Amino acid sequence: MNKTLELLLRQFKSPIILILIAATIVSMFVGDVTDGLIILAIIVPSVFLSFWQEYRANQTMEELLGRVQVKVNVVRNGVEISIPITQLLVGDLVDLRIGDIVPGDLKVINSNGLLIDESVLTGESLAVEKADGEELRFGTSVASGTAQAAVVGVGEDTEYGALAKAIAQKARDSGFARGLTKFGLLLMRWMSVLLVGLFIANMILQKPLIDSFLFSIALAVGLTPQLLPAIISVSLSSGAKAMAKKNVLVKRLDAIEDFGSMDVLCTDKTGTITQGVVQLDDCIDVFGKSSDVIRRLALINASLQEGFENPLDEAIKKSVAAKAIYGVKRIDELPYDFTRKRLTVLVSDGDKKYSVTKGAFKNVVDVCRLTATERARIEKIYEDYSARGYRVLAVATGPSLVEKELKLEGFLLFMDPLKPGAKAAVAELATLGIDLYLVTGDNEFVAKTIGGQVGLNVDRVVNGADVEKLDDSGLLELMKGSRVYAGLDPLQKQRVINLLSTSGHTVGYFGDGINDAAALHSADVGISVDTAVDIAKHASAIVLLDKDLSVIAEGVRLGRKTFINTMKYARVGVSASFGNMLSMAIASIFLPFLPLLPSQILLLNFMTDFPALAISGDSVDAEAIDKPRRWDVKSIRNFMLIFGLISSVFDIATFAVLELGFHADAELFRSGWFVESTLTELTVMLILRTRRRFWKSAPGNALWISSLVLALLVLLIPFTTVGVLLQLEPLTWPLLATLVGLIAIYAAVNEFVKTRWVKELL
Repeated sequence: MNKTLELLLRQFKSPIILILIAATIVSMFVGDVTDGLIILAIIVPSVFLSFWQEYRANQTMEELLGRVQVKVNVVRNGVEISIPITQLLVGDLVDLRIGDIVPGDLKVINSNGLLIDESVLTGESLAVEKADGEELRFGTSVASGTAQAAVVGVGEDTEYGALAKAIAQKARDSGFARGLTKFGLLLMRWMSVLLVGLFIANMILQKPLIDSFLFSIALAVGLTPQLLPAIISVSLSSGAKAMAKKNVLVKRLDAIEDFGSMDVLCTDKTGTITQGVVQLDDCIDVFGKSSDVIRRLALINASLQEGFENPLDEAIKKSVAAKAIYGVKRIDELPYDFTRKRLTVLVSDGDKKYSVTKGAFKNVVDVCRLTATERARIEKIYEDYSARGYRVLAVATGPSLVEKELKLEGFLLFMDPLKPGAKAAVAELATLGIDLYLVTGDNEFVAKTIGGQVGLNVDRVVNGADVEKLDDSGLLELMKGSRVYAGLDPLQKQRVINLLSTSGHTVGYFGDGINDAAALHSADVGISVDTAVDIAKHASAIVLLDKDLSVIAEGVRLGRKTFINTMKYARVGVSASFGNMLSMAIASIFLPFLPLLPSQILLLNFMTDFPALAISGDSVDAEAIDKPRRWDVKSIRNFMLIFGLISSVFDIATFAVLELGFHADAELFRSGWFVESTLTELTVMLILRTRRRFWKSAPGNALWISSLVLALLVLLIPFTTVGVLLQLEPLTWPLLATLVGLIAIYAAVNEFVKTRWVKELL
């Protein structure tokens, strides 16, 4: 079905809307055609308004998602091109390297050390070796090596595509969706009690069946925030658009809520805390002296390997002239992977054949032949340079690709300087209630140095060995005061994220590498960058165009602003509606006529939704975004009861004034109540939208302008043909002045209760 038509039809799936339409048609059949047409004339525009807002929100998101498409390198007609994964065709030749997502079902043509992570399909964490002629499945990823493969299936025709379609209905809801569901259940309970109780009471009092039924349904509609889905879509999509202007792209709308409620952010250091532009400062031998021999060996390894290119190899190639290895030819290689943490290249150099191994210090040293004295000396060199902030790689040589009994040649000293604003960015996150954890694969000496430079607690650095040996309870105890985690492999990073999340935190993870994919997937909100490897970008919910912690801080502010504005509607709109509907329910029992006709209730509900739509762009007080925000249904319920009951008290006072003070007949009573009800909803929205004194917090332009226009409109309607059709009559000046006085007292009481008693509910 066409997506636009499907979206339109979805607006009519609301049980209340369907019941209301059916009841209206029934009333028309029994002779009340005019009222039925009026009600339908209100319902249909309301539905189309909701459709239009959601349609625009969806269009906005499609535009934003287009900016973070996963692309794939394919060979067509002998030319290599980069295309979006959605444009892949059967028969294309795909070049794969470490970190790539397998973009379709493929058949390997030729490979080199190809290992595929199939955990997405099988749940098995160990990568599987793939040889020429074997098949690769869509959605898996390259853990190591390279390959060229032919596309044999794309999209839903793939094995994983069919699986994804089959289990789509079982996807776990986000925190935002779960909160929304609880909110809906809260409204459903109160609405059911109100509707059933009122209908039974009216039947006992022998009021007209159709009128009583329509009135009860209309009250239920009045209590139900019909435009909540549209308002949430508008609010979140406009928030996503605002975040995009700050170089923060949202792949999944409800991730904004998780972004706003995040209280822990785990991040690697490269490019976030440090500049991410790695420089090779020096190459030294095993005695700590600068060596051109080590520099040449490093260039051989970096230039001739055919696997995954990384910033360290680029830094090596920039620091050494290519002519230094003229005549050296690659024979074979063992690609880098995250278990060995080494890369070995076998070369011919004139009449000599040897291998050059480069990798993490411990992982290379462990396969070298060293005496205890030699090892103690080189570990001292390693610790000294690491403590100064260097990343130290080891270089060794051997006779073959077998990584055993190698000769340790020396070390490469890389420096990735701290970003100028890194310390300030960490402090800024702290002011937002976000605790930063440094989680890196680098050694603990570098991690401790960098962590200390940005103000993190480095008294206890948790390393990979700690994570490996401790059970969950022991590790959680160790983690309580630790903010720096070093030497962690991908699964250990994931374990740290899971433990933080299960201990009550909303956890964000910021990463862009292959070794970050598991942690990104497990975090409440995965954050990556548009230059990340495919698998990291695929696993993330937020994509940054700038790899900077300060960008995250700005995105969190915008996310919280979006969420707070959504909560304004949920709290204030529902509490005002609850008060009004409860008052009318009570009044309908004691009055000889209905306090408002169904058409009048629906028109009131429809009109007051326009200022509610403007909430998405409302201004937010600076202090309101200083801490994480989450759905709190208990708080919403308490808010609804407190301010709804205040509203009901003043509504009943209005009834008394109309009935006893002005001896109003049915038409004048409804007219007065229609005006008063609308104006009190507008008033309470402007007062309860902020914790501050309402005059100290200016509403957004759209909110106060739409509120002013609606206030004028509701005063004019009784003077128009629409007013005649709705059976409304103009108010006298004395009555209008009395209502304004009551509204002023109502505003003052709400302001007093808000600031003195229940400020924390906002």
